[in-house]
Order: sequence, then C-alpha cells, then structure tokens
Amino acid sequence: MNERRIVKVSKYLSKHLRHEPERIGLTLDTAGWTEIDALLEAAAAHRFPITRAELDEAVASNDKQRFAVDGGRIRANQGHSVDVDLGLPTATPPAYLFHGTVGAHLEAIRREGLRPMNRHDVHLSPDRETATRVGARRGRPVVLSVAAGEMHADGHTFRLSANGVWLTRSVPVRYVRLRA
Repeated sequence: MNERRIVKVSKYLSKHLRHEPERIGLTLDTAGWTEIDALLEAAAAHRFPITRAELDEAVASNDKQRFAVDGGRIRANQGHSVDVDLGLPTATPPAYLFHGTVGAHLEAIRREGLRPMNRHDVHLSPDRETATRVGARRGRPVVLSVAAGEMHADGHTFRLSANGVWLTRSVPVRYVRLRA
C-alpha cells in the first residue's frame, strides 16, 4: 500500500480516537473504544474515506503500536486528551525510564518537571532509542532520564500501556535527570 496514505490514515485515527472524536460525530465508550464500522462511516461522511484494508495496515504497521483492535472495535492505546479510562493496571517501573523532548522545552522542565500538558499522563519510554525517536519528531532530540524506581518508591503510580509506553500523572523536577 501507499506509505504516505497509510501515514495520513494513522494521523487521522490518532486525531479522532485520541483528541476529537466528536468532530466527525464519533462516540467513544468510557474505555476509548468505538466500532470500526462507525469510524469508517464517520470518516467517509467527513470526506476522508478509509477502507478496512487501509485501517488494518495503519494499525499493523504503526511503529509505536498506537492502536488496538478487539473484534469489531478500535481504540488508541494512550495519549488521549478526551476523557477515557483505559483500565490499565498499575505496574512497577524499572529504575529508569526516558522522555524524549527538544531543547526549547528544557527551561520549563527544569522549573516544573514533566507535565501531561493536554493529555492525561506523561509518556515515558523504556529505552533511550525510543525516547530519541519521540523527541526527533519535533526537532533535535533531547533525552531525559527519569528516576522511575525512586518515584515509585516515593508513592507515585505508573501504568504500562499495551504498546510498552509507561504512563504517570507527572514527573516532579527532583526525578528528572537532564542530559542534552
């Protein structure tokens, strides 16, 4: 399939399954799921027709495994700004996790730590390579180390999404190790 088209489909899915389902008349249940047929109908009605084959390819080929399919339903694995409860259990993180960003954000991070911004949680990667790819989407990447084990010992909660992204409400400054 056309790779550029699949990237466009993936971005469309992210936008409407994570942030603006109402924009195309889509309804997500409390856990973020919607019927695939309803999604395809809504996309077509809003001049972005997607075939089932394109949807399946966008889900299967997404390098970050952003989406989950369960029978005839689909949802984003994390990253929502709309109110959903993914039902992820708490988990014990490794000693360190990583966060990819760009230099322009470092001053705010030094003052405030890592905040979820318009999302529900801060997203952390299990390895530097993944964090580097995340940061590179917006410019020259900076990878920060997060003392996740110490945070957990101090009572902070972590959850692990289906695609291996670690989630926590925020990361106070004292747990962030800045390394450019």
